Amino acid sequence: QVQLAESGGGLAQAGGSLSVSCAASGRTFTNFAMGWFRQAPGKEREFVAAVRWSGGVKYYKDSVQGRFAISRDHANNRVYLHMNSLKPEDTAVYYCAAVMSLKTPLYWDAYDYWGQGTQVTVSS
Repeated sequence: QVQLAESGGGLAQAGGSLSVSCAASGRTFTNFAMGWFRQAPGKEREFVAAVRWSGGVKYYKDSVQGRFAISRDHANNRVYLHMNSLKPEDTAVYYCAAVMSLKTPLYWDAYDYWGQGTQVTVSS
């Protein structure tokens, strides 16, 4: 049984930095794509970043390109989202997601496994 557990996040000022972490367990993730999504109050869940567990191209939402970075730590079975130059519009609950796929989906409904989410709040 795949389990994903986010941690990190919290409160930051605009222009600051935060990182969120996703601990993945339950199986090997060699053929999985891993994604980060976010959902702000009253808005739909949206794609933020994604990468294959085995490596390769990293994908980003246009508005976070150059500010956010997704990375994997195979030794600790974790996926990270490092967020720099934060803006108030980055405020949302951030979710880690996983799917067994030969591709790297960029849409939330393509992912089968989800964490519980972690709040990121950016003050102006």
